[in-house]
Amino acid sequence: MGAEVISLGCRLNMSESEELRGLLAQESDLVVINSCAVTAEAVRQTRQAIRRARRDRPDARLLVTGCAAEVERAALSAMPEVDGLIANVAKLDPRAWNVAPARAEVRTHTRAFIAVQNGCDHACTFCVIPQGRGPSRSLGVAAVLRDAERHLALGSREVVLTGVDLTSWGQDLPGKPALGALVSAILDAFPELRRLRLSSVDGVEIDADLFELIADEARLMPHLHLSLQHGHDLILKRMKRRHSRAQAVALVAALKVRRPELALGGDLIAGFPTEDEVAHQANLSLIAELGLVHGHVFPYSPRPATPAARMPQVPVPTVKARAAELRAAVAAERARWLAAQIGAPLEVLAERDGTGHAPNFAWVLLPPGTEAGMIVTVTPTHIAEGLLA
Repeated sequence: MGAEVISLGCRLNMSESEELRGLLAQESDLVVINSCAVTAEAVRQTRQAIRRARRDRPDARLLVTGCAAEVERAALSAMPEVDGLIANVAKLDPRAWNVAPARAEVRTHTRAFIAVQNGCDHACTFCVIPQGRGPSRSLGVAAVLRDAERHLALGSREVVLTGVDLTSWGQDLPGKPALGALVSAILDAFPELRRLRLSSVDGVEIDADLFELIADEARLMPHLHLSLQHGHDLILKRMKRRHSRAQAVALVAALKVRRPELALGGDLIAGFPTEDEVAHQANLSLIAELGLVHGHVFPYSPRPATPAARMPQVPVPTVKARAAELRAAVAAERARWLAAQIGAPLEVLAERDGTGHAPNFAWVLLPPGTEAGMIVTVTPTHIAEGLLA
């Protein structure tokens, strides 16, 4: 059965957890917590997952890896449930786990997550990810193509490129290629691949080739998740983000002129230090201005050894209330977007749970008996609990 791997946090962690399941396929008495530390809540959930895993598997060896294993090393290693920590940068090295280097193949999902980049060279004032992931590192084109080929051979119908700072891919490779070159290489190498998707991207790093692909390439899904973080310029400056609100708005407008069906998602932080009501309203209004229908809203929480933790803090109840307002605004935008898709045929990739995702990442309830991995045409007639059906 292999080790049990419990994954928290980002899509990169999900991708790495699939690799770990293959790496640890012969380790039946092992539980691995692949942790997250992006917020204080993520660390709380990591600790909760550790305790739950120990209750469920009292005799198993329990190891923790991931960002929290770096950022919260002392606290996690002191937990009586934990038998050991594996360094985040070493998690995919067989030597770190004391297992043979040969890996058994695992059953893949219908969507394959390929981690093409790791780490980050930026210094956003709220973020501990560089502490947990290290500097930016890119997987070379040949290695990415081999990984994609393996997933396609195992039946994956969609490939999702992931990374901590995906759009910085290539900057540490010879010649400093940009992400657009990698996307083109994948599409050229695998004409049978019908669906390629990007995880979160930094709009200011979108190169000209990638812009053209997002705008025109049918096999690159019309779904873009932007690392926005905020809608007020002074807060963006205090976050040490590298874009302005106007730049984000201009990018989306330019893309939607070329590809009107493009569905937008974004990360937004509520209650960043010094955020007043004016700044919050600017953050709130960005949702409707960009038409964000997939939103990841994070209530700000101070992270250890980050500059933002030393700034004047917004009261916690205010942070929570503002986060709720942001989520409600995204939900309203999403409801309008879903309603507009009723009656329009969608090409949906079926997952194993009876649902699937359209190219624009709308979540769709599938007819009973739909086989996982099929791409089926669904014309939704209504919305059921947030899903098109």
